[in-house]
Amino acid sequence: MKYDQVILLEPSLTQQATQVADRRTWLLQNNNSRANYKAIKRFSSNYITSLEINSNYSIELKNILKKHLLTMRQKITDRFGELFDRFIPLGFKVDHPDEKWLFKEEPHVQRRKAILKDHPEVKNLMGYDTTLAFAVLFIVSLQFFVSFVVVREASWPVLLLLAYVVGATCNHSLGAAIHEIGHNLAFGHSHILANRILGMFANLPWGIPMSVTYKKYHTDHHLYMGHDTLDVDIPTVIESYLFRHPITKIIWLLVHPVIHGLRPYFKSPKPIWKLEVVNFIVQISFDLFVLYVFGIKSLSYFVAGSLLGQGGLHPLTGHFFSEHYLYIKGQATVSYYGPLNFFMFNLGYHVEHHDFPYIPYRKLPELKKMCPEYYDDLPYHTSWVKVIWDFVWDSDMGPHARGVGYLPEGRSEVDILNSDKKK
Repeated sequence: MKYDQVILLEPSLTQQATQVADRRTWLLQNNNSRANYKAIKRFSSNYITSLEINSNYSIELKNILKKHLLTMRQKITDRFGELFDRFIPLGFKVDHPDEKWLFKEEPHVQRRKAILKDHPEVKNLMGYDTTLAFAVLFIVSLQFFVSFVVVREASWPVLLLLAYVVGATCNHSLGAAIHEIGHNLAFGHSHILANRILGMFANLPWGIPMSVTYKKYHTDHHLYMGHDTLDVDIPTVIESYLFRHPITKIIWLLVHPVIHGLRPYFKSPKPIWKLEVVNFIVQISFDLFVLYVFGIKSLSYFVAGSLLGQGGLHPLTGHFFSEHYLYIKGQATVSYYGPLNFFMFNLGYHVEHHDFPYIPYRKLPELKKMCPEYYDDLPYHTSWVKVIWDFVWDSDMGPHARGVGYLPEGRSEVDILNSDKKK
């Protein structure tokens, strides 16, 4: 994606936004008005500047500055849209290392505020849904049956076929359930331990401990979405450089489960939680039990299902790339509305989920219907298979096309565009 495809701020609008008030009125209303006017104009000359006000300014001037900056931001929003509509590709940021990049906030903050203002009834959708626990019980039981009964006597080719068709689908579905459970949407925030226990139970057919660790890092994905260090879903700089050719992108997709699992420990290492240790002990104990009682094929079915389900050659893997990669230029999050949501606990309703992470999966379609002006006009995906295909064969797509929520610090988007054209 070339940067001239990103929505840009016209210099004329920037100049208009810095005209805080009529100079004559300002001079009449403020002591030391000439210095204050210069200060406010200097302070507000760049819309990227945060709302933090220099402590040397008077309280009245601080209030004026805040009011002006909010007004200026609204003008920019009215003309160009919120940060939600102005994400840039990771590759563009990586290719401009000399710029100072500023991360403001995750892009759904303003949408959430606006939706709640217009539709306060949305709060009635928030809560938890215990039916999630019954769905997890059914899928785990199905996996146990296939692994302990069907696979034990099967040949290795049949085992791999079952692992791809059944195991990968079920384990990916359980991964989506673990996502819901990570938001405490099974039993609510007052029963956190119950949610963690259910997450560990859903983790069992994976063969690899991940439930609690996923919860730990996924919280940052929502708080710092678009921050290329704290949001560990975003590929590393090395990934954005190495995997841009179709062949290398296919390799990246095949090893994606390993990269996706290890990336958090390199990008944003955190102290190990006690429940992570419990998760590890429970999972390894279960694996050893399966190996001892049912044999290597049963355990291999579980692990193969996890690796195949998270790898790029399974249709459900498309959700990884449809959500925050810039297939829709500039749009930070994109939803998928298609039949595979049935297996993924409506994870495809991803704009809706990021707007309101504490609305359970069964009510996300209701949220969309309740606020049509906020969702119906947004572009969306209808095929995760096509998402994967385009990821490989479209030169603008790949790990480098992951959206990030940065803007150049101290300069307008026009400034950086003009400097880029001169090179």
